[in-house]
Amino acid sequence: MTTILHIDASARGERSLSRRLSKAFVDAWVESEPSATVTLRDVGRNPPPIITESWIGAVFTPPAELTPEQREEIRLSDELIDELDRADLIVIGTPMYNYGMPAALKSWFDKVIRIGKTFTFDLERGDYPLEPIMCGKTLVIVSARGEFGFGPGGARENMNHLETHVRTCANYLGVEDSHLIAIDYQEFDDARHERSVADAYAAIPVLVDQLIGKVGAGRIAAE
Repeated sequence: MTTILHIDASARGERSLSRRLSKAFVDAWVESEPSATVTLRDVGRNPPPIITESWIGAVFTPPAELTPEQREEIRLSDELIDELDRADLIVIGTPMYNYGMPAALKSWFDKVIRIGKTFTFDLERGDYPLEPIMCGKTLVIVSARGEFGFGPGGARENMNHLETHVRTCANYLGVEDSHLIAIDYQEFDDARHERSVADAYAAIPVLVDQLIGKVGAGRIAAE
């Protein structure tokens, strides 16, 4: 049974292309695997607060020494990490804002990439002292972008700071396999955009079929 963590990051509601697309993906998965469980975390509508000095102080305080105020400070972070830890599949529905991720999604990553919880730090490892604690997770990024050419070899490849940033951060959350379905040309609203939307929806059942039965295998092997 697959446990899915579905994250939506768009500030828009029903008009959001990434929301519709991510929902279509999760719905297709559940249709293929009715026993799957889904946790929805809507950071677009309910963004986690940005990190503060007091939050940083709390996460670097030994658990036994935490004050009640510090425990409350990191309560949401603990909750988000628990959701993440249970997940086999992470589905992130996100628009590209100013060539990167929405601030709400960045805040979610800041809350879950946490020393002693999702990664360890050891200078004995040399120049790469960080190592993820979790493992075997699969990530599906479901994105909507106003322009086009953000893929490898594309005209705007060097301007794509969304998927590259998400994948870099996801490495510290135990993600070992990642996939992308994206809608382009939104700002042009022309035939190319219509084709991009159609192609994105057509890619959903293909990717679901590809991943069903495989997601979570890495975690089981590790356990």
